[in-house]
Amino acid sequence: MKRIALLLPLLLAGNAPAPTSITVDVTGLRNAKGMVWLCMSANPRLFPEGCDKDPAHRTASMRADQPGPMVIRDVMPGRYAIVLLHDENGNKKMDKTLFLPKEGFGFSRDAPVRMSAPKFDAAAFDVTGGTSVRMKMKVRYL
Repeated sequence: MKRIALLLPLLLAGNAPAPTSITVDVTGLRNAKGMVWLCMSANPRLFPEGCDKDPAHRTASMRADQPGPMVIRDVMPGRYAIVLLHDENGNKKMDKTLFLPKEGFGFSRDAPVRMSAPKFDAAAFDVTGGTSVRMKMKVRYL
């Protein structure tokens, strides 16, 4: 009986979902100014503008003059969506003119922008345990 009690945690741990990584290749930057930020959330109510208010959100960043893939590590299986910002002036927010973005933006699954930002379901993708995800995100400018 003691052997079973000692082995049970090991057996249960073997069934736990494996974390994975998400790699994002950014395309379409119009210049090498500022930073590129991305925010990933599993909360549809906080996507996209409140992504950073999700207590479980994940972020990555890179300098626009040193482009390369951005990686979010140790992501547990689930359904997520990503919003991206090319923050050209480095103030860590989307600058707007008359409610229209002045800086570049993008969404996972290249979710289309119509009269407003896409809903969570349009940008959402699934992460399964142990399978790395690689995606391209195109930066758009208005």
